[in-house]
Amino acid sequence: MNLTKLFLAYYDCRKNKRKTASAIKFELDYESNLIQLHEEIMNRTYTVGKSIAFIVDRPVKREIFAGDFRDRIVHHFIVNELNPIFENLFIHDSYSCRVGKGTSFGIARMEHFMRASSDNYRSEAWILKLDIAGFFMSIDRTVLLGMIENIIDTKYSWEDSETLRFLVRTVIWNDPTKNCVIKWKRTDWQGLPRNKSLFFAPPWVGLPIGNLTSQIFANLYLHPLDEFIKKTLKIQNYGRYVDDFVLLHPSRELLESSIPKIEDFLTQKLYLTLHPDKITLRPTRDGFSFLGAYLKPYRTYIGNRTKGNFLRAIREWNEKICHCERNEVKRGNPENIRITTYPRSPHRSALRDDETIFLSSVNSYLGILKQFSTYRLRKKMLSQNLSAHFWNEFYVSGGYGKIVRKRRKTWI
Repeated sequence: MNLTKLFLAYYDCRKNKRKTASAIKFELDYESNLIQLHEEIMNRTYTVGKSIAFIVDRPVKREIFAGDFRDRIVHHFIVNELNPIFENLFIHDSYSCRVGKGTSFGIARMEHFMRASSDNYRSEAWILKLDIAGFFMSIDRTVLLGMIENIIDTKYSWEDSETLRFLVRTVIWNDPTKNCVIKWKRTDWQGLPRNKSLFFAPPWVGLPIGNLTSQIFANLYLHPLDEFIKKTLKIQNYGRYVDDFVLLHPSRELLESSIPKIEDFLTQKLYLTLHPDKITLRPTRDGFSFLGAYLKPYRTYIGNRTKGNFLRAIREWNEKICHCERNEVKRGNPENIRITTYPRSPHRSALRDDETIFLSSVNSYLGILKQFSTYRLRKKMLSQNLSAHFWNEFYVSGGYGKIVRKRRKTWI
């Protein structure tokens, strides 16, 4: 295994994780740490470190396992080696964790499929939308490992094959529930279905949400399903984002008869089951939701969940400002109420850290909304919901498409 490849994986890993505690600790002496990691891998003594387990509530409630920084480097190395091969295998219309094939691409492809299956909306067509129950927690690790090792044996031509095989096995068979720190409270898990938690999964089943390898391997795991639908069922207007997939065809009967065939394939080949409450068959004229949008003939709308999450993020920010203002008044410092004055108050220091996060969040939502005809919606949500104090430090640019921090004059 070339040490240079590990350094490249490290540089990929550090792009978005430099502020985490494990990343800061690793980077204090990153060259020595990378050399030590390389030696452990070559000596086959590398083991996966401790993960941090926590719950996120949006967009839906999920269990996350965040790996240690050095383990994330290994994940990037594996993906860097295998992903070019995977890309040559995958169909054109799987949209998760692929360069140039994100949510915007997926929505555009679904608009194309609606037109293609309905003769440009001149005839009736049908949409079949399906979902897999507890997908990540139901992935059979033995089946997955067999798929990857077959690819390494037949398509991977570099001399690192045995090292890569060792790392893939180590990552796949690691059980993060046996070596993790629970962040926040155990009561956060209340309301999370058992089939969405690794703590209740059999030892040979399930991948942790939060690892880069889990997302890439999930795409590979459902690749046989993609080929079955397109080559065996011969339904060409088909797209998938992780475990949500949509089939479009002029014949309702064909789509309806495909449901038990898909269910049998999933059960027998991949040991997965369709979610019984998420099987939808409807005409294209009624539209359908996909990737945060609602698609109808001639028009695509932003999804209600995305709008609700954006509004919730704004209200949470307003609450932080109000909380900080109340503390300044209690301390007898009402002159410190402006957002980025940043006096000695610890509450102001915390707010300053949150400000950058919020700015990234709101601009992310605005970037999504700009993909649709939402100028009035963007203007209304920002002008009517953001705290008045926010505008002391920020302004809007690009037709309510971006929030920018005001530049302050420096006096010498």
